[in-house]
Amino acid sequence: MRSWLILLLVLIVYGCGKKSTPKPPVVTLAAATLILPAQNEPCTTGQVISGTQSIVTFTWNTAANAIGYDVHVNNLLTGSSTVQSVTGTTVSETLLRNTPYSWSVVSKSAASGMATSEVWKFYNAGPATTTYAPFPADLVTPTLGQNFYYTTTVNLAWTGSSVDNDITGYDIYFGTTISPPLFKSTTFINLNVPVSPKTTYYWKVITKDANGNTSDSGLFQFTNN
Repeated sequence: MRSWLILLLVLIVYGCGKKSTPKPPVVTLAAATLILPAQNEPCTTGQVISGTQSIVTFTWNTAANAIGYDVHVNNLLTGSSTVQSVTGTTVSETLLRNTPYSWSVVSKSAASGMATSEVWKFYNAGPATTTYAPFPADLVTPTLGQNFYYTTTVNLAWTGSSVDNDITGYDIYFGTTISPPLFKSTTFINLNVPVSPKTTYYWKVITKDANGNTSDSGLFQFTNN
């Protein structure tokens, strides 16, 4: 009889214990895959609405587990940008003609997660345009505002691209003022420069092509402590 009472007590204790709650499955949010406008291509499919503007349609593939998207479009000449929030995989925007742009898509999930696509560049074609200015160079290193310690040289590195694939070289402006002088012209995409301690430096890259067109990367700065 006593053994039955012990068994009953054990069953009651285990029966009243907390039941484990299964963890919800991990949902991975994917980045969108861009389709059009294509990378580094003139945009020839826009709907022309005036001599200076056209409507460009952006499309991308559905991203797994996304409930919506933020579409970022950046004017590479002025640095101005726009963002449109949509739930589908296409959106249209009125853009300036004869102007280079970049675009990307940020996927959003119900859990407030985000995933960013690649950044693609394209040229919104203008009237009777036969050549295109190169895209502004992307300054890779040093990053904007980067700090160095106890170094005597710094490697400047950038990337260049052009719709016409006719880049002929780069003018590197480098110095200690916000209007740095021309330091060197080169066909390479990196350059070692001498630096002094306790000094802030400014630099930018002007990209040149075979047709005399140029583009400005914009100004970066870094400090050698």
